[in-house]
Amino acid sequence: MEAIFQIGLGMLVILALLAMKTRFIGFRSQSPEDFAERGPAFDLRNHLNGPILCEGVIYGPTGRVSSRFVADMVGEWDGNTGRLKERFHYDSGEVVDRCWTLRCGNDGRIIATAPDVVGEGKGVASGPAVQMVYRIKLDEKAGGHVLSVTDWMYLMENGTIMNRSQFRKFGLPVAELVATMRRVEP
Repeated sequence: MEAIFQIGLGMLVILALLAMKTRFIGFRSQSPEDFAERGPAFDLRNHLNGPILCEGVIYGPTGRVSSRFVADMVGEWDGNTGRLKERFHYDSGEVVDRCWTLRCGNDGRIIATAPDVVGEGKGVASGPAVQMVYRIKLDEKAGGHVLSVTDWMYLMENGTIMNRSQFRKFGLPVAELVATMRRVEP
């Protein structure tokens, strides 16, 4: 009976450590408030406006590169509502289009929709950072899975945007994206 108690106690300690790691260490532990006073304000209406060149890498669940891409994007805004049209060119030769509709509140809150996003994505801009949280449905060729996404964009001093996204299924990381976005002259 003592052995069962020790195993149960050990499992509780492991679960508590994992919960602490998620809350206090790593990618998912940061919050928009961490960036409130840390640099120039990231305003989607300004920084995601006009033509943008995006270059990135997608890592699989083992941390190895699974795909590379270059994307051409165009942001267009009418007041607080914008559309971000994206055309991804993957190293496999595949071309994928997506169009986001973004609504920005004056309080930094963001609502985002796209055809492959389940429901609405919710985000917040704070200082030089934007956090978006949403669920995305993969194309049937990629299994048709619905993944939970945490997306962080960081405005750099030169205007470049660094993007890091984690994709999870059942709470487990299955992919990560790292990309840069730079406005280009029309």
